[in-house]
Amino acid sequence: PTFENTIVALDQSGELLTKVMYAFGGQSSVNTTDEIQELERELYPLLSKHSDDISLNPQLFARVKSVYENQASFHLDKEQKKLLEETYKSFVRGGANLPEDKQAKLRELNEKISMLQLTFGQNTLKETNDFQLVIDNKEDLSGLPEDVIVKAAQTAQENGLDGKWVFTLHNPSVMPFLQYADNRALREKIFKGYINRGNNNDKNDNKEVISKIISLRLEKANLLGFDCYANFVLDETMAKNANNVMDLLNNLWSYALPKAKSEAAE
Repeated sequence: PTFENTIVALDQSGELLTKVMYAFGGQSSVNTTDEIQELERELYPLLSKHSDDISLNPQLFARVKSVYENQASFHLDKEQKKLLEETYKSFVRGGANLPEDKQAKLRELNEKISMLQLTFGQNTLKETNDFQLVIDNKEDLSGLPEDVIVKAAQTAQENGLDGKWVFTLHNPSVMPFLQYADNRALREKIFKGYINRGNNNDKNDNKEVISKIISLRLEKANLLGFDCYANFVLDETMAKNANNVMDLLNNLWSYALPKAKSEAAE
């Protein structure tokens, strides 16, 4: 195994799949249909398995590990060393060093987490798309810029509500309404609609989904030697662990809170 025939070859593999998933992901997030969402539910378990088949391939990891342990002999530059380090770490974080029984458990957890995260996203999208704030009194548009009003009229027309104005939970609609609308009661209505997506005790409710994701993520982190999922994620960042994050946030808080109070008073 060499840097070129192992690390570079692996880095350049899967380009077509990556391109397809970027295109598909863009469509499913902004222009989805029932058919696309059904495809997502079919594809995500396959993608999870595909990813695990790479990370948990013992022959492939042996090659990567060989290059990593003998890197001095390859005279790598800074960028090549970085790629090698990230590749090796991705295998270790993907469970390559785990015994077979724990690798099988990791596969199971990854598939479940993948599907639950997909469900969470689909539920949130459905809640976003289902909400409409319909206004039929022109006075309730007070404070809104003209282009926002025109767009709301177009949205109403598209929904068969000619002569009215429709605001949705999509950011180009909800954010200007929250920022500019004078009607406080309507701002409260659309704000609560926005923050309660997935929290309406209906078929799109995400509370149980979140609970399951948290439990499975903790189990995955423990399996990989971390005490919590936050520390598993943060191990790859500048912060390194949750304690450092909390120290930073609490320090910021000591400066931000007095400023927020003075601005609130103003």
